[in-house]
Amino acid sequence: MASLLETLGDLIGTNWKRRDVAKRYSRTYVCRCGSHIFFGNTLCNNCQAPLGYLPAEDVLIPLEAGPQPDTWEAGGGRPLLKYCSNRDTAALCNWMLSASEPRCLCIACRLNRTIPNLDCEDNARHWGLIEAAKRRLVSQLLSLGLPVKSKVDEDENHGLMFDFLRSPENGPRVLTGHADGLITVNIEEADSVQREKMRLELHEPYRTLLGHLRHEVGHYYWNRLILNGPWLEPFRSLFGDERADYGAALKANYENGPPVDWADRYISAYASTHPWEDWAETWAHYLHMIDSLGTALGFGLDAEDLEAIIEPFERDALYAPDDTGADGFLSLLNSWIEMTMVLNELARSMGQPDFYPFVMSKPSVAKLQFVHMVVEASRSAGTESVEAGFSG
Repeated sequence: MASLLETLGDLIGTNWKRRDVAKRYSRTYVCRCGSHIFFGNTLCNNCQAPLGYLPAEDVLIPLEAGPQPDTWEAGGGRPLLKYCSNRDTAALCNWMLSASEPRCLCIACRLNRTIPNLDCEDNARHWGLIEAAKRRLVSQLLSLGLPVKSKVDEDENHGLMFDFLRSPENGPRVLTGHADGLITVNIEEADSVQREKMRLELHEPYRTLLGHLRHEVGHYYWNRLILNGPWLEPFRSLFGDERADYGAALKANYENGPPVDWADRYISAYASTHPWEDWAETWAHYLHMIDSLGTALGFGLDAEDLEAIIEPFERDALYAPDDTGADGFLSLLNSWIEMTMVLNELARSMGQPDFYPFVMSKPSVAKLQFVHMVVEASRSAGTESVEAGFSG
């Protein structure tokens, strides 16, 4: 399977304004009846065919009942498949495993260490929304060739796992965060009313479940890809020294707010808090950019039809202007800015908040390229790449 980055590179080249961008990519899938099917679907809306997602291939396909009970055939020489056992839960997981796989959970669901008490209707609904966002995250990580192993039962030392918790009535409040491969999420973030309340209280322009997960997993990959490796000193030269007192930095941010010139140096106000948060915010924005642009290209969005005039970033904005992939990254970045300009206007025309309520500065662009280079280096080095076959 071509990696997500390779596919984007093929689609964009040095100019994304081409008529062949309708080529299939990432989030565009078609049922055997010819209808579009979508990443989270369990059934085709047109012909009602059962659907399954194959994470090793990044493909959603229609299925036929297999010769044994609870097995499914997907054609193309693939082995018999079975559903993830979370398909019939509030998670509504549509991911598949090989029928011969002894485990019953897919790679995304195997990352869970703790889920909320599902006897509570609100918990079940919130957990389902969180799982939908997590599957989107995990599928992108796999497509990028990043290491994804469960800390629960696959890689205790270096793996990733999730606790989805609800704050007890009498406190203390569960805080969303990351620590040593464990991402804790307060499931109240899945309540749109509570999430909007928090967004307003914290003066944030954007707050979503997927954004939270992308940010927190950025902390995990800092430990995996930056700490104690060749990227550490370059990271410090660009983002700052992460050995600065983190607790003191958070306290200062909450008491005093961000520096007045934060927009000139950071992708978001929260990124100014500490180098770790700068990295995590930049990482999340990079994943936003890759996924959104890839989806647009997969559906044939052609920039020749978009009269969005921008002042493109050039090599002087990059962290490594002489890198062999510099032109490709600039094309990707400028394509993203061009697309979001139009999508912001579309959102406004519907009375909705901006699709992408951020403005990039040159220092932010340099940091985004740094993330891009780290991801590419990880993939090229084969750092525990995507699981082979259909076991995930």
